[in-house]
Amino acid sequence: MRGSTTLLRAATAVGMSLALMLPFNTGAAADGTTGLDLNKIRPELRTHVSGTVDQAISSRSSGGSSVILNNFFPRQDECNQNRGGNVKVNQNCLNVTDPDLQGRGQAQNETAVAVDPNNPRHIVTGFNDYRRGDGTCGTSYSLDGGRTFNDSTMPNGFSRGNAGNIQNGTVDTPGDGKTFGTPREYWQASGDPSVAWDTRGNAYFSCQVFNRGAGTSPNPDQSSGFLIFRSTQNDGASWDFPGRPVIVNDDAAGSGAILEDKQYMTIDDSTSSPFRDRIYVTWTEFTETTAFIYESFSSDYGNTFSAKKLISPSTTTAICPAPLNPGNGCDNNQFSQPFTAPDGTLYVVWANFNTMTGFAGPDPGENDDPGADPGPGNAGRAQSSAAPTGTDNHGQILISKSSDGGNTFSAPVKVGDFHDLPDCATYQGGQDPGRSCVPEKGSMNSVFRAANYPSGAVNPRNPAQVVVSYASYINRFSNETNGCVPEGFSQFGIPLYDGVKTVGACNNKIVLSVSNNNGTSFTGTTANVRTLPTATGLRDQQKADQWFHWLAFTPRGKLVVANYDRAFGDSELTGTSDFTVSSTTDLSTFDFDTKRVTRSSMPVPTQFNDPQGAGLFWGDYAGVATADDRAVPIWSDTRQPDVFNCPNTPAAGVPPQLCNATEPNGLLANDQDVFLDTVELPGR
Repeated sequence: MRGSTTLLRAATAVGMSLALMLPFNTGAAADGTTGLDLNKIRPELRTHVSGTVDQAISSRSSGGSSVILNNFFPRQDECNQNRGGNVKVNQNCLNVTDPDLQGRGQAQNETAVAVDPNNPRHIVTGFNDYRRGDGTCGTSYSLDGGRTFNDSTMPNGFSRGNAGNIQNGTVDTPGDGKTFGTPREYWQASGDPSVAWDTRGNAYFSCQVFNRGAGTSPNPDQSSGFLIFRSTQNDGASWDFPGRPVIVNDDAAGSGAILEDKQYMTIDDSTSSPFRDRIYVTWTEFTETTAFIYESFSSDYGNTFSAKKLISPSTTTAICPAPLNPGNGCDNNQFSQPFTAPDGTLYVVWANFNTMTGFAGPDPGENDDPGADPGPGNAGRAQSSAAPTGTDNHGQILISKSSDGGNTFSAPVKVGDFHDLPDCATYQGGQDPGRSCVPEKGSMNSVFRAANYPSGAVNPRNPAQVVVSYASYINRFSNETNGCVPEGFSQFGIPLYDGVKTVGACNNKIVLSVSNNNGTSFTGTTANVRTLPTATGLRDQQKADQWFHWLAFTPRGKLVVANYDRAFGDSELTGTSDFTVSSTTDLSTFDFDTKRVTRSSMPVPTQFNDPQGAGLFWGDYAGVATADDRAVPIWSDTRQPDVFNCPNTPAAGVPPQLCNATEPNGLLANDQDVFLDTVELPGR
């Protein structure tokens, strides 16, 4: 998650959260960083390297600094708070930013939300917040059920350098007395938020912290880790300082050999659980050759954390048939999420990529995807040099559980197969190479990086029932029968498909897999993903993309799934999107009712832009919680225009004036704000 070359050598399936580490100038030559040849990294590793890190150091990328805005015109109101029932969460006006730094100093994305189980009027949120000029952990809170919000500040500038789980390399045991050798360790940036409440009315925030290292700053430090902050009895209005480390990897020397990445937190909020109020954090630890899932817990309200516990198997296992390193088992993982059952059982679900072989994908051919625009050069076609071992390109969702408070874990169980989103450059005119995205059918502006991941929960009315949602590009509405055909991998190790740009063919869906025996097996364990139910209550959703989802249950056992959606208007052609909430109590046939939450469609993001003006980063996930029988979705919204100094202002004798503008691709330059709504759920 940093701009140095050494970390990229260390990255193994580095997760989507790495966008926070984007240097201000995205051009490699422009910012003076040393270009790293990403071809030296195995394709199955660089597939998951952050797109924005790639943009910063790769010779394949060009900088956003070359963007020339067009058609400046008098500004609209950049402080708009609400849009009908959609309530703006981050309470700031827009920082006026130079055109080559759109998003940096402005954007809010990657959203999380939690509702106080003792008082549903109390809501705490988390998001990536760039308003200080770099990514940090942003937070806002509501005391009136989400009708209004106030900002608060996460005190994450430094943590103690001599306390907590500090390690120096994976061979060290956290808590063994390691220190940085200084009283403080300062952090340049942060993000990957998650929030939760305990049963005593305290709110908690999990925040990834990191330093960028040499090449991006004069400081060689590439340390990274996770801090937990507690809001003690004041509902998120302020946070205890300093944050307590879950784990911190000391890399002050800048070796770049380890990255602690993509953590998520949950709290056991069952008053009958033997582990009541225990805090669990899971994450991915990347080394030069592995990406394993770990867990740590706190039984003292976040004051201290246990040594890290390995969850994903590190030795040969049949469930992971294609380890990156012989004998290493499940060594290519990301996107873990912990959640608990009323009896105190801890579940951890994650995405695993040790099913993938044959990464040099085939060229589908000029006529295999008639909807594709070939773009410049060969950008519209797969760029590969060898045939794969097969056309299949699925990954899998795995789950493990702990019955002893996070001390030990079961062998993983397969939740189901999934197919990740397609290679962006192949189908979007060469844009955002080395990343997956959500291509629209009619234009080539939707290039923000995206990935498919799981989210799980236990039915409070039936604790033996565990439900996991995850997205898949191959599904019951998008498969070979309607022209969406897996075609192996691109040269970057990212899935290819026939039908990506064909109307009515490929589209991403949120699928559901259910266990009725406490996670021992799931409906998707042996079933083909093409047969699994999807969170689609509207007919128009069946041929449209859905992505960036989250899942929750109401206290009465109603299942809620929230996600971005292109089911309305011409969004599937133009790349605009809405946010929807689907709910059901029928967990056998999944007869969903779906509501459109946004009152109007959101334009394609433009911040963190490429030379065409298309946005490369819109966060990595969205969130949803429940309050009584209401859903509380939270998302990053692009309906607010961006604001710039008008051309030739200010100047001597000419005062500054504000303008909106259009990007080279014709899109109105827009901002990223956090919005939330409370949605009444239907009876069924």
